[in-house]
Amino acid sequence: MHAFGSIRSAGLALLLAAAGTLAFAQAPKYDDPVYEPAVFQAGKDVVWVPTPQIVVDKMLDLAKVVPGDFVMDLGSGDGRTVITAARRGASALGIEYNPEMVALSIRNAQRNGVADRARFVKADLFETDFSKASVITMFLLPDINLKLRPKILDLKPGTRIVSNTFTMDDWEADAVVDLGANGCASSWCTALLWIVPAKVGGIYRVSQGDLVLIQKYQMLSGTLNIDGRMQPLTGKVTGEDFSFTAGGRTYRGRLNGKAMDLR
Repeated sequence: MHAFGSIRSAGLALLLAAAGTLAFAQAPKYDDPVYEPAVFQAGKDVVWVPTPQIVVDKMLDLAKVVPGDFVMDLGSGDGRTVITAARRGASALGIEYNPEMVALSIRNAQRNGVADRARFVKADLFETDFSKASVITMFLLPDINLKLRPKILDLKPGTRIVSNTFTMDDWEADAVVDLGANGCASSWCTALLWIVPAKVGGIYRVSQGDLVLIQKYQMLSGTLNIDGRMQPLTGKVTGEDFSFTAGGRTYRGRLNGKAMDLR
């Protein structure tokens, strides 16, 4: 069984050149109950590429998936990521545009005994509501990630996002693990994690003084003015919480509504 991420047709020529005879000749019948998708097979503006199980496992490890999580996999292919999350006790939903792949995923979930926790729907990921997910997994090219990024950044702070190989442009990952030296023989062997940050940028009056937070994704800069002494700060937002260093001291805080709790 394979796990698949989607790559848009802009890279199709290069991938097919690498695939050689694996191209689209003698494609299997999609309605065959024993159907297995072919590497690099065409979809709607995409081709399909396998995600090694070692990468699936590491992605879910980075996201710290536990039984209480709701995992959504964008471009779920044959369903391995969803099934793996369900085997860890999480509830998981695969979003897949190809109905034949959805049917294959449902069969695979049934074979693995997790059909009660692993669901799959035919849907356009750009029209899908992600707001209930605590974890989002994906294997999509950077331009697709970039189009999804505003929607992702509006999710609940603390939502974990994990990607196979491909980045979020200038939104730097919170963690990156390269599995190339750990038994991953594929070209797609890097797991990346982002944690959706709370939006804390602004000007605040706190007990310590006047606080100015300038936020770029999860990174913070700005100043803390204590008794007329302007101290530059640098810090980071992790979910709903943040911390920064100013004047040799580390502060921790959280934004509660419009009030800033700083300690």
